[in-house]
Amino acid sequence: MLKFKLLIFGLFIFTAVSAQRQEEEPYKREFNYGINFNTNAGLIGGGMVKSSRYLGGNWSKFWALEIVEVKSPKENRVFSIQTGNSFILGKSNYLYVLRPQYGREFIFFRKAPESGVQVNGILAGGPSIGLLVPYYVSYDYAGPAGGRPGQSRVRTEQYDPGKHTSPEYIRGSSGFLTGMQEANPNIGAHIKSGISFEYGRYREDVTGVEVGFLLEAYPNKMVLVPQAKNASFFTSAYLTLYYGRRK
Repeated sequence: MLKFKLLIFGLFIFTAVSAQRQEEEPYKREFNYGINFNTNAGLIGGGMVKSSRYLGGNWSKFWALEIVEVKSPKENRVFSIQTGNSFILGKSNYLYVLRPQYGREFIFFRKAPESGVQVNGILAGGPSIGLLVPYYVSYDYAGPAGGRPGQSRVRTEQYDPGKHTSPEYIRGSSGFLTGMQEANPNIGAHIKSGISFEYGRYREDVTGVEVGFLLEAYPNKMVLVPQAKNASFFTSAYLTLYYGRRK
């Protein structure tokens, strides 16, 4: 009878340990997507997708792609008195950046299976493909007489401070698609570091926020507002809200 009880007890311990190991077994792959906010953009900076693979221990590697817009701190949106349309005073180019990334992620604190928060440290880098897209405005060369029938000479052109000397003659701006076919690619590089806080009701779900800093550099200055100080080196703080799945 005693041997039988010991056998049952041993089976119970083995089952509990096996279940615990299975529960603690890390995921193999993870896929996330999210929205980026950063100090070099407007309300929403852009978006990202990320694919991770578990390496062992607390380490994983990942590939990611970010697509963001970078703005000059000197950008000032105003409205035309004649038309009421808005435009950014002095802006000559948009800057859209594609950032392919390779990085490593380290788990500082692993969350419980169905509760808690997991804290990860992140370091990544890669090339930066900066697309300078011309910023087009509608400029009335007839000046104050442009509002009279038959005298308007409105032309849609990339903003040029040497030509468009009177902001009051700007009637508005065109959408970014107007100059997309004239995009000028610039190749640079970036590196970022951050911390992510993940929460998921179940092990397969990932919901979290990543915060950190990014450094980015180009060989040439990125001219966004010609009459302002333009740079080839950018720094920014960022916050990314993301959601994903593990398997």
